[in-house]
Amino acid sequence: MDRALRFLAAYGVDVLIVLVAVASAFGTAARSDAEKPDGAQLWFEVAAIGLVVLALLARRQLPFLAPASVWVFAPALSFLDGELISSQPGVFLTGMFSAFLLGSERRGQLARLGLVLVLVGSAAVVYNDPTHSSGDLVFTPVLFAVAWLAGFALRERNQQAAAAEERARLAELARENAARVAVAEERARMARELHDVVAHAMSVMVLQVGAVRHRLPSGSEEARALQNVERAGRSALAEMRRLLGALRAGDEDLELTPHPGLGDLEALAGTVRSAGLDVRVHTDGRPVTLPPSLDLSAYRIVQEGLTNALKHSGARRADVTVGYAPGELRLEVRDDGPGGFAQNGGSGHGLIGIGERVKAYGGDMSAFAATTGGFVLRASLPLEDESA
Repeated sequence: MDRALRFLAAYGVDVLIVLVAVASAFGTAARSDAEKPDGAQLWFEVAAIGLVVLALLARRQLPFLAPASVWVFAPALSFLDGELISSQPGVFLTGMFSAFLLGSERRGQLARLGLVLVLVGSAAVVYNDPTHSSGDLVFTPVLFAVAWLAGFALRERNQQAAAAEERARLAELARENAARVAVAEERARMARELHDVVAHAMSVMVLQVGAVRHRLPSGSEEARALQNVERAGRSALAEMRRLLGALRAGDEDLELTPHPGLGDLEALAGTVRSAGLDVRVHTDGRPVTLPPSLDLSAYRIVQEGLTNALKHSGARRADVTVGYAPGELRLEVRDDGPGGFAQNGGSGHGLIGIGERVKAYGGDMSAFAATTGGFVLRASLPLEDESA
């Protein structure tokens, strides 16, 4: 049953065209009017009327020529036999369908040329019919013109739908490109911050190794080993600084102050309060010492959440909760604004950046409109068990 329905959906019109062609051919052969030809002319007309209808089978490959051929050859046959075309209802239906197809032709000039063919052709068929009346010369072309107009209206709607679909495709492509750029920018920023942290740690290590080496007897095996470690550390630190210079933008200055962490949330909250958003910071659980890079990323996540709540959500208050659980750091930014998380002005970069940071540590993130109002941003970052 499903296969039959699929076949009819794909080829139902073609089947109808074939049936109309067969009916028109048989109807031509079975004519009983006084103008009916006989002999070779009759069989020619039977074949010709069938081929005129069957021309519509090529409408997909030849969207203009196939229906136009109906309105060229049918009037031409009417000059051979005045009642050949007008006596067959199937040919009338074929003409209506052809006029509709000509009106729906996507190329405007060809569609208008099709209207000329329809008007001239239908007038010729009516004029050659010996039984026509004066009113038929007006009514019949107008009837076919209405079918053309219906196709033209459908053409306009299809063009508008196609244009809307193209705009949606381009907008989606632009969003995808913007998202890729946002991911690249956030990863580069994370890399710069991580390299700052690592470079600082390496500097401390090199200084400590140097201090220990100076306390050892000069020329001892331990001193030489520590000297090699110190030399390798200084070389790696120099490479790290060169890499940091490559990662930074040309107008971005080297950060000489320590990177912020969760211990700086109160200062951040004070800055946001001075901008007009009432921020309250809450802590659940016992705070633990975090790795510098994770501490910085947690701060950036909260900072991004508060920035968007301040700029785009229309909120009056925001609550920041930092939860310390076994093996997990939980962050939540909840505001009471009606606008929700605007994602950096609607581009989605804010959530994308937060998602990249969370993903880098194997954590989870969710952002949603609360049922009680406002917007909630949650993130969880795994913590290493230092007791193991």
